[in-house]
Amino acid sequence: MKNTIRGLLLIAIFLMALAPFMYEKETVSSTSEAIIETKDVVKVKEVQVEQPLHDVILPDFAKISDTKRKKQLFFDFLKPAIDKENLRLRALRAKLIALEVDVLQDIEISGDDLDWLKLIAQSYSINTEISTKDKLARLLNKVDEIPRELVLVQAANESAWGSSRFARIGLNFFGLWCFKKGCGLVPQGRDAGLNHEVAAFQGIDSMVSYYFKNINSHRAYRLFRQIRKQLRDNEIPLEPTILATGLLPYSERGMLYIVELNDMMRHNHKYIKA
Repeated sequence: MKNTIRGLLLIAIFLMALAPFMYEKETVSSTSEAIIETKDVVKVKEVQVEQPLHDVILPDFAKISDTKRKKQLFFDFLKPAIDKENLRLRALRAKLIALEVDVLQDIEISGDDLDWLKLIAQSYSINTEISTKDKLARLLNKVDEIPRELVLVQAANESAWGSSRFARIGLNFFGLWCFKKGCGLVPQGRDAGLNHEVAAFQGIDSMVSYYFKNINSHRAYRLFRQIRKQLRDNEIPLEPTILATGLLPYSERGMLYIVELNDMMRHNHKYIKA
């Protein structure tokens, strides 16, 4: 186990060493006009402006020229929802740990607690027919916090600091997909044969909750959860630069994406902690 943790630390150190050579993604501005260039002339074609699919009043991040102000406003806008979800998961995890202690001490679990445990297991796609001990073990691997720093820089990276189409129109700061027709926005240039959409949300809390559930449940992020479990088992704080290595599947950019996230955490530490 010590060798595993040492390996994770070495990976994190390697990524932080590369960070100074990477560049952080900045805003992508939007426009209501598309420029169509031909061989002889340049024509301006009006494009219909999409209306937001939500009622949330968003800061117009793309129009804020002061980079420091924009970053602080962006992080402050998302911090409350992220902290709220982490607090909820912390309380839920504490109850699961208490039940696990009872099970290990052969203390009988009440019927109400067993019913509650079954519902939680179902919500995390865990087989409800396995033993109570196994359900608790699997849930404790999934029901846990994600460091605020990591969540914030992912949101900044995926949404171009809140200026992307999906953030503005669908209130989706994480590029989260959905697969039911009409569940969100159809990506421009989506390949033929694909049916995914980029999910649309009605509130910041629901968007952040969906992101947490995705990281804590989807099979693509098993490595992330395993790293987190090993940190917990060895009583090591949930270091975001180490946990970031478990997010390789999140982007087609692979290791470059992880380096970007760590670079962003390093450069924006003062805004995140403020």
